[in-house]
Amino acid sequence: MALTRPCRAAFAPLIGANRFHTCSVLAARQNAAAPAPSRTRRAVPNLEPFEIDEDIFEDQVPQEDDVPEPTHKYLQQQRSVLHYLRLIEHEMPKLVAYRKPFVPPDASQPLVVRSISYGGEPHPAAVKRTIVVPVARLPLKNEEAIHKFKVLAGVRWTPDPPTDSGINPEENGGEHGYFKISCEDFPKPAMNLKWASDTLDRLLAAANDLSETFSDIPVDTRHIEARTRKAKKGGHIYGKQTHRPSLKDFPKEWLPVPKPQAVAEPGASSS
Repeated sequence: MALTRPCRAAFAPLIGANRFHTCSVLAARQNAAAPAPSRTRRAVPNLEPFEIDEDIFEDQVPQEDDVPEPTHKYLQQQRSVLHYLRLIEHEMPKLVAYRKPFVPPDASQPLVVRSISYGGEPHPAAVKRTIVVPVARLPLKNEEAIHKFKVLAGVRWTPDPPTDSGINPEENGGEHGYFKISCEDFPKPAMNLKWASDTLDRLLAAANDLSETFSDIPVDTRHIEARTRKAKKGGHIYGKQTHRPSLKDFPKEWLPVPKPQAVAEPGASSS
């Protein structure tokens, strides 16, 4: 049944509510207890343009009379070269005042001490110290002491000078080979050099002690043969490291004894 217009106007507060109540008192109480809906204003973004300081881009704006960036780098390189040329021209002649005559080391200074430098940059290998010395220039008593020194040195002894020793193979004093020892276990270069020097002194003292000559022990050359095989420059082929083995390389007691030949009598005739 449709309501008339006066009836709809009377029931409008009740129909517009969230819940329809037949009792107008309950509807009035509920509407009074319910909080009024809050209307929050929506934030409107600021659409004004951002102010940019154009002074910071002045050096990046290409000028009409400027050159490209690669040209600037080339000119900077030329300036650096010109700087060092000026140093060579004006500062290098002043180093003549520090010139000293070269005095070759005598027999009392046979050691060659080597070090590694990386131009002042820190590196773990910069503390390493190496000593290279010809065995013939060491204070050894006799041939037995030299042989004992080679046996005690082991892989540190080589018949040829090491490639990084700075010693020319044609120099005198290489008839008994060369000894090389290095150390990099300590944090200071002087400590590594001191350890290598003390080890060489102990080795010389043991070699000069002839209470045991080690004459029955041959010099170990396996490290030399292994190095030759790894190089693979022709010496690793069988028989080319030293010489081809022959009968003279075997002990004499192992060689067969030749049978005595019977001497024929001059008066005997052959049958």
